[in-house]
Amino acid sequence: MKRLLLPLLTALPLAAAALDLRHGWQIAVTDFEGETVLTGDRVTVPKPAQPRVPASRVAAARGDDGRLTLQFSNSWIAQLRWQGGPPLDLSGYLPHGTVEFDLDVVDLARGGMKFKLGCGTGCERKVPFLFAGRALAGQGRRPVSLALRCFWREGDDFRAVPLPFTLEGTGSGEIRISPPRFRAHGQPNTACPEYRTQSVTPEPLQESWAVDWWGPRHEAKLAEIRAHRDAGRRVDLVFLGDSITQGWEKEGQAAWRAHFAKYNAVALGFGGDRTENLLWRLQHGELDGMAPKAIVMLIGTNNTGERLEDPALTVAGIRANLDEIRRRQPQAQVLLLALFPRDEKPDGLLRRHNAKINALLPALADGRQVVFLDLGAALSNPDGTLSPDILPDWLHLSPKGYDLWARSLEPLLTQWLKP
Repeated sequence: MKRLLLPLLTALPLAAAALDLRHGWQIAVTDFEGETVLTGDRVTVPKPAQPRVPASRVAAARGDDGRLTLQFSNSWIAQLRWQGGPPLDLSGYLPHGTVEFDLDVVDLARGGMKFKLGCGTGCERKVPFLFAGRALAGQGRRPVSLALRCFWREGDDFRAVPLPFTLEGTGSGEIRISPPRFRAHGQPNTACPEYRTQSVTPEPLQESWAVDWWGPRHEAKLAEIRAHRDAGRRVDLVFLGDSITQGWEKEGQAAWRAHFAKYNAVALGFGGDRTENLLWRLQHGELDGMAPKAIVMLIGTNNTGERLEDPALTVAGIRANLDEIRRRQPQAQVLLLALFPRDEKPDGLLRRHNAKINALLPALADGRQVVFLDLGAALSNPDGTLSPDILPDWLHLSPKGYDLWARSLEPLLTQWLKP
């Protein structure tokens, strides 16, 4: 897994004067539930009166050498964010520019990290650094240089960047960083994903909160499939997806038992998965050793939530998974589901983005072997808003939501799965 983002980190040559963030910028320190500004030597993000994550703690300190330390424990999201300065025109720093800083990963054994750069108003891009960051833990101060292209997507406007840099941590850890500086002609020494192919490049999920369970869950699912085979049970139905599909094992248990258990159905859902993570799982055995009649696939909303990916790129990832299914299970009929609605109201950013993906999905179905189905209307109110009794967090289903989902699938699946 560490092949995903290996740090090169060779010594950086001295270069001409650069645009840096040492002066004129606030240092915001954020937790999932709060935010403060580092004005002195040290600050801790205050907790709200009724915190959702009582055990989390985020603090920051400024050293005599100007470096900043971010300390976080049990945190969903912890950030050091440069803000409050005049928007930067970084357009002249493309395509050969870099963002550079010194990095000292003190501890990241139970945490993860990412780098973020604002790409204009309401636009943010990120580079994951989990495995590379863990590889640097305890090695002391190291120079990091990232190509600005790592943060650029076609169509981005870098002429007025309001949030030029953010260090983000998750879980627990301690990281020291110097104020970033931008060079128009720098020499990158650290790799980053290629955004145009990320959705179709198979890889395990690279999130700190997933690395402890993601691989073991994959092995457990392979064992579940073997157990069916060894017992002579035919698996007729398979669900593929992310946390919404994984929810059949918790909030959706009752609906699963009532509608799908009789088919020896298997739910291959992994929380947080994007198209490339599902593709990795399919290529590493999760569809092998069985011959289902029907496969239901729901994947892609995390491509939106994590990186607000171009809809065409997400659809390319969905297509790659369909191709993999067809290669491994040519006898199965595939039910390709539209991404479920998210955000409370229909004008929400993520809802509108997913709608663009859904508009492209029917072209992947032939109406026979691959059938497209959009259940958005069944999960929404008549005015397009979402109900908390169906989607409590505007993304994941409640037990009532799973019952609705199951009943919506039953007519078609009953036809496909009849003896």
